[in-house]
Amino acid sequence: MKNIILSVVLMLSVASINAQSKHEKAVANAVEQLRVAMVDGNKTQLEKLAADKLSYGHSSGKIEDKNSFVTNIANGNSDFVSIDLSEQTISVSGKTAIVRHILKAKTNDGGKPGEAHIRILLVWQKQGGQWKMIARQAVRIV
Repeated sequence: MKNIILSVVLMLSVASINAQSKHEKAVANAVEQLRVAMVDGNKTQLEKLAADKLSYGHSSGKIEDKNSFVTNIANGNSDFVSIDLSEQTISVSGKTAIVRHILKAKTNDGGKPGEAHIRILLVWQKQGGQWKMIARQAVRIV
């Protein structure tokens, strides 16, 4: 009986993992590429992942477009030493995806060490066969 229950639990776990659609997997991959590019300050990769009409909202209320988002991370004004994401959900509807997660990061903005612990909403849009971040909004966790 234990083997049957264990088999059912295992099958349900595998089904849950496989339930993520190919679009959701592609969006998850884009989010991971963004996370790595932000830590690395990789200008080329940030430009590739951000839509031309990006609206990027910080938890402080500051709003950036694509150019300022990419420039501030690439030049170290917004310096992420590490970023860990948790509680991520992805919902895809046609060519639009909504991603929510909690971001915990170590920062070194302007040489001043700090930490961020915020909730993030990302909106991705499929453009030319690629998922592009078109909007991001951060909010403080209260």
